[in-house]
Amino acid sequence: MPADSDPKTVPASGSPASTANDAAQPTPRPLLSDLAARLASAVKGFRRESSIHESLEEVIEESDRETQELSSQERLMLANLLRFGEISIADVMVPRADIVAVEEKTSLAELVALFREAQHSRLPIYRETLDDPLGMVHVKDVLALVETGPDGQMRWANVNISKLKRDVLFVPASMPALDLLLRMQSTRIHLALVIDEYGGTDGLVSIEDLVEEIVGEIEDEYDVEEAPEIIRQSDGTFIANARMSLEDFRERAGVDVAFEDIGEDVDTLGGVVVAALGRVPGRGEIVSHGGFEFEILEADPRRVKRLRIRARQPAQAATAS
Repeated sequence: MPADSDPKTVPASGSPASTANDAAQPTPRPLLSDLAARLASAVKGFRRESSIHESLEEVIEESDRETQELSSQERLMLANLLRFGEISIADVMVPRADIVAVEEKTSLAELVALFREAQHSRLPIYRETLDDPLGMVHVKDVLALVETGPDGQMRWANVNISKLKRDVLFVPASMPALDLLLRMQSTRIHLALVIDEYGGTDGLVSIEDLVEEIVGEIEDEYDVEEAPEIIRQSDGTFIANARMSLEDFRERAGVDVAFEDIGEDVDTLGGVVVAALGRVPGRGEIVSHGGFEFEILEADPRRVKRLRIRARQPAQAATAS
Protein backbone atom coordinates (compact mmCIF):
# COMPACT_ATOMS: atom_id res chain seq x y z
CA MET A 1 0.00 0.00 0.00
CA PRO A 2 1.41 3.38 -0.90
CA ALA A 3 2.42 5.56 2.03
CA ASP A 4 0.01 8.37 1.11
CA SER A 5 -3.02 6.10 0.73
CA ASP A 6 -5.89 6.41 3.22
CA PRO A 7 -5.96 3.33 5.53
CA LYS A 8 -9.62 4.03 6.35
CA THR A 9 -10.82 3.64 2.78
CA VAL A 10 -13.66 1.10 2.62
CA PRO A 11 -14.52 -1.13 -0.33
CA ALA A 12 -17.08 0.05 -2.87
CA SER A 13 -20.70 -0.76 -2.19
CA GLY A 14 -20.68 -3.55 -4.74
CA SER A 15 -17.66 -5.32 -3.25
CA PRO A 16 -18.00 -8.53 -1.24
CA ALA A 17 -16.78 -6.84 1.95
CA SER A 18 -19.43 -4.15 1.65
CA THR A 19 -22.14 -6.70 1.04
CA ALA A 20 -21.14 -8.64 4.15
CA ASN A 21 -21.14 -5.55 6.34
CA ASP A 22 -24.52 -4.48 5.02
CA ALA A 23 -25.98 -7.87 5.82
CA ALA A 24 -24.51 -7.87 9.31
CA GLN A 25 -25.82 -4.43 10.30
CA PRO A 26 -29.56 -3.67 10.32
CA THR A 27 -30.84 -0.60 8.55
CA PRO A 28 -30.71 2.30 11.04
CA ARG A 29 -34.14 3.44 12.19
CA PRO A 30 -35.08 7.10 12.03
CA LEU A 31 -34.23 8.98 15.23
CA LEU A 32 -36.57 11.20 17.21
CA SER A 33 -34.67 14.16 15.78
CA ASP A 34 -35.77 13.09 12.29
CA LEU A 35 -39.38 13.22 13.44
CA ALA A 36 -38.77 16.67 14.90
CA ALA A 37 -37.41 17.85 11.56
CA ARG A 38 -40.46 16.46 9.77
CA LEU A 39 -42.74 18.17 12.27
CA ALA A 40 -40.94 21.47 11.68
CA SER A 41 -41.18 21.14 7.90
CA ALA A 42 -44.87 20.28 8.17
CA VAL A 43 -45.55 23.60 9.86
CA LYS A 44 -44.10 25.60 6.96
CA GLY A 45 -46.66 26.86 4.50
CA PHE A 46 -49.58 26.71 6.97
CA ARG A 47 -51.08 29.85 8.42
CA ARG A 48 -54.23 28.63 10.09
CA GLU A 49 -53.72 27.01 13.50
CA SER A 50 -56.16 24.20 12.75
CA SER A 51 -54.16 23.32 9.61
CA ILE A 52 -50.93 23.22 11.62
CA HIS A 53 -52.43 20.85 14.19
CA GLU A 54 -53.88 18.58 11.52
CA SER A 55 -50.54 18.48 9.71
CA LEU A 56 -48.57 17.68 12.86
CA GLU A 57 -50.99 14.91 13.80
CA GLU A 58 -50.64 13.40 10.33
CA VAL A 59 -46.83 13.43 10.56
CA ILE A 60 -46.92 11.71 13.97
CA GLU A 61 -49.34 9.04 12.72
CA GLU A 62 -47.31 8.47 9.55
CA SER A 63 -44.07 8.16 11.51
CA ASP A 64 -45.68 5.64 13.83
CA ARG A 65 -46.90 3.52 10.93
CA GLU A 66 -43.49 3.55 9.22
CA THR A 67 -41.00 3.06 12.03
CA GLN A 68 -42.69 2.50 15.42
CA GLU A 69 -39.80 4.62 16.72
CA LEU A 70 -41.98 6.38 19.28
CA SER A 71 -43.11 4.59 22.40
CA SER A 72 -46.73 4.80 23.48
CA GLN A 73 -45.71 7.28 26.19
CA GLU A 74 -43.96 9.50 23.65
CA ARG A 75 -46.94 9.44 21.31
CA LEU A 76 -49.26 10.32 24.18
CA MET A 77 -47.00 13.17 25.25
CA LEU A 78 -46.88 14.62 21.74
CA ALA A 79 -50.66 14.36 21.46
CA ASN A 80 -51.03 16.06 24.85
CA LEU A 81 -48.64 18.79 23.76
CA LEU A 82 -50.76 19.52 20.69
CA ARG A 83 -53.91 19.56 22.83
CA PHE A 84 -52.28 21.77 25.47
CA GLY A 85 -52.30 24.75 23.14
CA GLU A 86 -56.09 24.51 22.86
CA ILE A 87 -57.16 24.25 26.51
CA SER A 88 -57.86 27.06 28.96
CA ILE A 89 -57.28 27.41 32.68
CA ALA A 90 -60.91 26.39 33.29
CA ASP A 91 -60.02 22.91 31.97
CA VAL A 92 -57.20 22.29 34.47
CA MET A 93 -57.98 24.34 37.58
CA VAL A 94 -58.79 22.90 40.98
CA PRO A 95 -62.37 24.07 41.77
CA ARG A 96 -62.95 26.40 44.70
CA ALA A 97 -64.58 23.65 46.79
CA ASP A 98 -61.33 21.64 46.70
CA ILE A 99 -58.92 24.48 47.54
CA VAL A 100 -56.98 24.01 50.78
CA ALA A 101 -56.15 27.47 52.12
CA VAL A 102 -55.20 29.11 55.42
CA GLU A 103 -56.62 32.19 57.17
CA GLU A 104 -54.04 34.87 58.01
CA LYS A 105 -54.69 34.61 61.77
CA THR A 106 -53.94 30.89 61.87
CA SER A 107 -51.21 29.96 64.33
CA LEU A 108 -47.97 28.36 63.19
CA ALA A 109 -48.84 25.11 64.95
CA GLU A 110 -52.17 24.94 63.11
CA LEU A 111 -50.45 25.83 59.84
CA VAL A 112 -47.94 23.01 60.26
CA ALA A 113 -50.77 20.58 60.96
CA LEU A 114 -52.55 21.79 57.82
CA PHE A 115 -49.43 21.31 55.70
CA ARG A 116 -49.08 17.80 57.10
CA GLU A 117 -52.68 16.93 56.29
CA ALA A 118 -52.85 18.56 52.84
CA GLN A 119 -49.41 17.31 51.70
CA HIS A 120 -48.94 20.49 49.63
CA SER A 121 -45.84 22.67 49.52
CA ARG A 122 -47.81 25.90 48.97
CA LEU A 123 -51.08 27.08 50.50
CA PRO A 124 -53.03 30.26 49.68
CA ILE A 125 -53.47 32.78 52.49
CA TYR A 126 -56.75 34.69 52.78
CA ARG A 127 -58.40 37.26 55.05
CA GLU A 128 -61.78 36.11 56.43
CA THR A 129 -62.94 34.48 53.16
CA LEU A 130 -61.27 32.95 50.13
CA ASP A 131 -62.59 35.87 48.08
CA ASP A 132 -60.01 38.10 49.80
CA PRO A 133 -56.72 36.31 49.05
CA LEU A 134 -53.45 37.79 50.27
CA GLY A 135 -50.90 35.50 48.69
CA MET A 136 -49.46 32.12 49.57
CA VAL A 137 -47.21 30.57 52.19
CA HIS A 138 -44.45 28.08 51.28
CA VAL A 139 -43.60 25.20 53.58
CA LYS A 140 -39.88 26.04 53.31
CA ASP A 141 -40.51 29.43 54.90
CA VAL A 142 -42.35 27.73 57.74
CA LEU A 143 -39.57 25.23 58.39
CA ALA A 144 -37.10 28.11 58.55
CA LEU A 145 -38.89 29.28 61.72
CA VAL A 146 -37.93 26.20 63.70
CA GLU A 147 -35.68 27.23 66.60
CA THR A 148 -33.67 25.14 69.02
CA GLY A 149 -33.83 26.34 72.60
CA PRO A 150 -31.12 26.10 75.27
CA ASP A 151 -32.58 22.80 76.39
CA GLY A 152 -32.16 21.36 72.91
CA GLN A 153 -35.89 21.25 72.27
CA MET A 154 -37.28 22.54 68.96
CA ARG A 155 -39.90 25.28 69.07
CA TRP A 156 -41.59 27.65 66.63
CA ALA A 157 -40.65 31.31 66.41
CA ASN A 158 -43.46 33.69 67.36
CA VAL A 159 -44.24 35.08 63.90
CA ASN A 160 -47.55 35.98 62.28
CA ILE A 161 -47.96 33.83 59.16
CA SER A 162 -49.04 36.86 57.13
CA LYS A 163 -45.39 37.95 57.29
CA LEU A 164 -44.47 34.78 55.38
CA LYS A 165 -46.74 35.44 52.44
CA ARG A 166 -45.44 35.31 48.92
CA ASP A 167 -47.07 36.60 45.76
CA VAL A 168 -49.52 34.58 43.70
CA LEU A 169 -50.78 35.16 40.18
CA PHE A 170 -54.37 36.22 39.56
CA VAL A 171 -55.78 34.99 36.27
CA PRO A 172 -59.17 34.55 34.56
CA ALA A 173 -60.58 31.10 33.80
CA SER A 174 -60.60 31.90 30.08
CA MET A 175 -56.83 32.42 29.91
CA PRO A 176 -55.04 29.83 27.72
CA ALA A 177 -53.16 27.28 29.82
CA LEU A 178 -50.04 27.76 27.70
CA ASP A 179 -49.99 31.49 28.47
CA LEU A 180 -50.15 30.79 32.19
CA LEU A 181 -47.32 28.27 31.98
CA LEU A 182 -45.11 30.82 30.21
CA ARG A 183 -46.06 33.46 32.76
CA MET A 184 -45.18 31.14 35.64
CA GLN A 185 -41.80 30.48 34.04
CA SER A 186 -41.02 34.17 33.59
CA THR A 187 -42.22 35.30 37.05
CA ARG A 188 -41.10 32.19 38.99
CA ILE A 189 -44.48 32.24 40.73
CA HIS A 190 -45.82 28.72 40.54
CA LEU A 191 -49.29 29.18 42.01
CA ALA A 192 -52.22 31.07 40.48
CA LEU A 193 -55.69 31.85 41.79
CA VAL A 194 -58.47 31.88 39.22
CA ILE A 195 -60.67 34.95 39.63
CA ASP A 196 -64.21 35.26 38.29
CA GLU A 197 -65.79 38.33 36.70
CA TYR A 198 -66.85 39.66 40.11
CA GLY A 199 -63.38 39.36 41.64
CA GLY A 200 -64.18 36.24 43.65
CA THR A 201 -61.96 33.18 43.83
CA ASP A 202 -63.12 30.52 41.39
CA GLY A 203 -60.25 28.00 41.46
CA LEU A 204 -56.54 27.37 41.76
CA VAL A 205 -53.81 26.24 39.36
CA SER A 206 -50.29 25.13 40.21
CA ILE A 207 -47.45 24.60 37.77
CA GLU A 208 -47.75 20.87 38.46
CA ASP A 209 -51.35 20.93 37.21
CA LEU A 210 -50.15 22.41 33.92
CA VAL A 211 -47.19 20.09 33.45
CA GLU A 212 -49.37 17.04 34.14
CA GLU A 213 -51.52 17.98 31.15
CA ILE A 214 -48.46 17.25 28.98
CA VAL A 215 -46.55 14.45 30.72
CA GLY A 216 -49.42 12.77 32.54
CA GLU A 217 -50.12 12.30 36.25
CA ILE A 218 -47.13 13.03 38.49
CA GLU A 219 -47.33 11.01 41.68
CA ASP A 220 -44.97 11.10 44.63
CA GLU A 221 -44.69 9.13 47.86
CA TYR A 222 -47.35 11.31 49.50
CA ASP A 223 -50.04 10.83 46.90
CA VAL A 224 -52.89 8.59 47.98
CA GLU A 225 -54.23 6.24 45.33
CA GLU A 226 -57.69 7.43 44.39
CA ALA A 227 -60.62 5.28 43.40
CA PRO A 228 -61.15 4.95 39.63
CA GLU A 229 -63.28 7.65 38.04
CA ILE A 230 -65.74 5.08 36.76
CA ILE A 231 -66.40 1.40 37.53
CA ARG A 232 -68.77 -0.76 35.50
CA GLN A 233 -70.64 -3.16 37.77
CA SER A 234 -71.74 -6.67 36.79
CA ASP A 235 -75.40 -5.63 37.03
CA GLY A 236 -74.92 -2.97 34.34
CA THR A 237 -74.77 0.01 36.70
CA PHE A 238 -71.88 2.47 36.93
CA ILE A 239 -70.17 3.85 40.02
CA ALA A 240 -68.56 7.15 39.14
CA ASN A 241 -66.83 10.18 40.57
CA ALA A 242 -69.36 13.03 40.63
CA ARG A 243 -66.73 15.38 39.19
CA MET A 244 -66.40 13.29 36.05
CA SER A 245 -67.34 15.29 32.97
CA LEU A 246 -70.41 14.30 30.99
CA GLU A 247 -68.28 13.96 27.86
CA ASP A 248 -65.83 11.55 29.53
CA PHE A 249 -68.71 9.53 30.96
CA ARG A 250 -70.35 9.24 27.54
CA GLU A 251 -67.09 8.11 25.92
CA ARG A 252 -66.17 5.56 28.59
CA ALA A 253 -69.62 4.25 29.54
CA GLY A 254 -71.39 4.65 26.22
CA VAL A 255 -74.24 6.38 28.03
CA ASP A 256 -75.31 9.99 27.52
CA VAL A 257 -76.77 11.79 30.55
CA ALA A 258 -76.37 15.34 29.18
CA PHE A 259 -80.08 16.12 29.27
CA GLU A 260 -81.33 19.12 27.33
CA ASP A 261 -83.52 20.36 30.19
CA ILE A 262 -80.56 20.53 32.59
CA GLY A 263 -78.79 23.42 30.89
CA GLU A 264 -75.62 23.94 28.88
CA ASP A 265 -73.59 25.21 31.85
CA VAL A 266 -73.72 21.81 33.60
CA ASP A 267 -70.78 19.63 32.60
CA THR A 268 -70.31 17.07 35.41
CA LEU A 269 -72.31 14.14 36.77
CA GLY A 270 -72.70 15.85 40.12
CA GLY A 271 -73.96 18.95 38.38
CA VAL A 272 -76.68 16.94 36.64
CA VAL A 273 -77.96 15.61 39.98
CA VAL A 274 -77.91 19.00 41.70
CA ALA A 275 -79.62 20.69 38.74
CA ALA A 276 -82.29 17.99 38.50
CA LEU A 277 -83.07 18.08 42.23
CA GLY A 278 -82.62 21.82 42.79
CA ARG A 279 -80.33 21.28 45.78
CA VAL A 280 -77.37 19.22 46.94
CA PRO A 281 -78.68 15.72 47.78
CA GLY A 282 -77.59 13.80 50.84
CA ARG A 283 -75.94 10.42 51.03
CA GLY A 284 -78.36 7.60 50.24
CA GLU A 285 -80.81 9.71 48.24
CA ILE A 286 -81.92 8.50 44.81
CA VAL A 287 -82.60 11.09 42.12
CA SER A 288 -84.59 9.99 39.06
CA HIS A 289 -84.28 11.95 35.85
CA GLY A 290 -84.39 11.26 32.12
CA GLY A 291 -84.77 7.50 32.40
CA PHE A 292 -81.87 7.14 34.86
CA GLU A 293 -81.53 6.77 38.62
CA PHE A 294 -78.66 8.48 40.41
CA GLU A 295 -77.95 7.01 43.84
CA ILE A 296 -75.77 9.23 46.03
CA LEU A 297 -73.04 7.08 47.58
CA GLU A 298 -70.92 9.86 49.07
CA ALA A 299 -71.66 13.54 49.64
CA ASP A 300 -71.16 16.43 52.04
CA PRO A 301 -73.31 19.55 52.60
CA ARG A 302 -71.60 21.33 49.69
CA ARG A 303 -71.32 18.75 46.94
CA VAL A 304 -71.87 15.24 45.65
CA LYS A 305 -68.70 13.15 45.62
CA ARG A 306 -69.60 9.68 44.32
CA LEU A 307 -72.72 8.13 42.86
CA ARG A 308 -74.23 5.06 41.25
CA ILE A 309 -75.95 5.41 37.87
CA ARG A 310 -78.49 2.91 36.58
CA ALA A 311 -80.90 2.98 33.66
CA ARG A 312 -84.48 2.49 34.80
CA GLN A 313 -86.56 -0.24 33.22
CA PRO A 314 -88.93 0.98 30.46
CA ALA A 315 -91.97 0.25 32.65
CA GLN A 316 -90.48 2.22 35.53
CA ALA A 317 -89.62 5.13 33.27
CA ALA A 318 -93.14 5.18 31.84
CA THR A 319 -94.68 5.11 35.30
CA ALA A 320 -92.43 7.90 36.52
CA SER A 321 -93.24 10.07 33.53
